[in-house]
Order: sequence, then structure tokens, then C-alpha cells
Amino acid sequence: MNLNLHVWRQSGPQDKGRMEQIQATGISADMSFLEMLDKVNEDLIAAGQEPIAFDHDCREGICGTCSLMINGVAHGPDGATTTCQLHMRSFQDGDAIYMEPWRARAFPVIRDLMVDRSSFDRIVEAGGYVSVNAGAAPDAHANLIPKAEADLAMDAAACIGCGACVASCPNGSAMLFVAAKIGHLAHLPQGQPERARRARAMVAQMDVEGFGACSNHFECEAVCPKEIPVRFIAEMNRDFLKASLCGQE
Repeated sequence: MNLNLHVWRQSGPQDKGRMEQIQATGISADMSFLEMLDKVNEDLIAAGQEPIAFDHDCREGICGTCSLMINGVAHGPDGATTTCQLHMRSFQDGDAIYMEPWRARAFPVIRDLMVDRSSFDRIVEAGGYVSVNAGAAPDAHANLIPKAEADLAMDAAACIGCGACVASCPNGSAMLFVAAKIGHLAHLPQGQPERARRARAMVAQMDVEGFGACSNHFECEAVCPKEIPVRFIAEMNRDFLKASLCGQE
């Protein structure tokens, strides 16, 4: 198939960006979206032109680096899918496809479709560590955890930090990401000693990084490739308010 690509091109963080029209030819419906970009870049290089800069790593929907807005939707038209898992069979021959980087003040553009998401790393760092004794691995049944709580912890732990929630939110909020990271440990006994301090520290760092507030648009849940529910935001707000009002550390 042949496609009419409209790609955001930006040489650097301080440079002015623009949409550039590029023709993609000879694209197989079985290609992933990133494989399509590889083919386009090969053609651009062969023609002596600058290739499109985009982020990727695992290409298995694990790392979250394949962060693209495709036709205005984070990770593209397919639900519960990262960009690397999106295949060209989701498009038709002759389609116009618009590709942009994440749009958020806290995610400055590095180049073209690549953004700096190190703000997420700093939020996680603010959460600190769990105070558990190091040593040999404990027996699997040493800490009894109800299945419902273990399932919720695993649901939160599924977050890959891709930033789709931020890119889709009209406020540029990182609440779903932060809530998932807090909720993961909040549903496990190992996370209880620092639970209050963790909630306060991570929310404070989120504000420092310049993310917006949540106003319940639920766009974050709709585009999350791991389908993390917004219930974790409510839990995070509860923990944060409780820690703040009670002066817990």
C-alpha cells in the first residue's frame, strides 16, 4: 500500500517545528507501524534526506518508548495497543496518517517524534524505596496477600510509563501514571511503612515537573495500552489527603 504521511519535524528542543509531507510506498499490511517507519527512513536515506527520528526499543509492547500520536490518538486507533504493536492492516491504501510527538509541557521535544520523559523517572525516584530486609528470597507464602489485593497490585504494576495518559489528557496530567506507581505498592504489605510519605513525595514531584491536574476526562484510561483503570487515581487522592491532613510521614 501507499500512504501519505504528515510527520512532525523538529531539529531540536529550541527549534521551530513543522509538519512535513512524506510519501510511503510499498508498505505491507503485515508491517508494524515502526517497521513502516523503518522502511520510510531507508527510502529517505537512499534519497539523501534526513530520516525521521522516533523512539523505540523492545518492539514488544513492554518498554513504552514507542510514544507517538497517530491521527490525534496516543499509540494509534487500536485499543490496548502500543505503537510497536499497531499493524498497517489498521489503515487503508492511500490513507493520510498524521504523526506527532507527545504534547505536554513536561515532555519537551528532543527531535522530530522523540520527547524527553525523564520527568517520569524523577517522580519514581521521589517515591524512594521500600524498607524491607535484604537477603535470601523469602518463601512464596511468607507474606499472605489476599488475591483481590494482589490482582490490584499487578494491575497497577502493568504501567510501562509510556506517557500516553499525559499526551491524551487536555490538562497534560500525569495522575494515572503516578497513581499506578503509588497503587502498586499501596496494595502490598511491603509498601505500607512508607505509604503516606510516598504519596506526598510523588505528588509533590509531579507538580514540580509541571504536569497538570486531573479533571476527570478519563482520556488517560481510554488510551492506556495496559488498560489501567482510573480507580487508582481516587486511591492516590485518598492516600495523599490522608497523609496531608494527618501529618503522616
